[in-house]
Amino acid sequence: MEARDTERTPGMRLQVLLPTEVLVDERVVKVIAEAENGSFCLLPRHIDFVSALVPGILSFYTSDGSECFAAVDEGILVKCDREVFISTLNGVRGSNLSHLQALIDERFLELDEHERKARTALARLEAGTLRSFRELQGKNYG
Repeated sequence: MEARDTERTPGMRLQVLLPTEVLVDERVVKVIAEAENGSFCLLPRHIDFVSALVPGILSFYTSDGSECFAAVDEGILVKCDREVFISTLNGVRGSNLSHLQALIDERFLELDEHERKARTALARLEAGTLRSFRELQGKNYG
């Protein structure tokens, strides 16, 4: 799209990108997202902006005034001119807020718990390997 077309078309272009698909690609007039320090709103004339997102509900308003929602995992939001890009590992679009909130609680936050357990197991494995290596060194030099 040329710069002149962007200036004539009201609003912003929102793209929510997942590793395997484009979840959202629409013209919007407002985007509300959630970062670690709270929610924020982006409008077409706001300055360029970058933020790390936390798992939550992304709200966006189309030019006809309808409000749309997507549940997104942690990710990155970049606003550049009148384009907003969100890159996240997981996301689901829907209209039922309670269903989307349940998905966040169930799917995305559960992944964080699995990652924490995996990191703990990896740390134990590394500590055990180092301990065995030191014991082996002690036998070779002792």
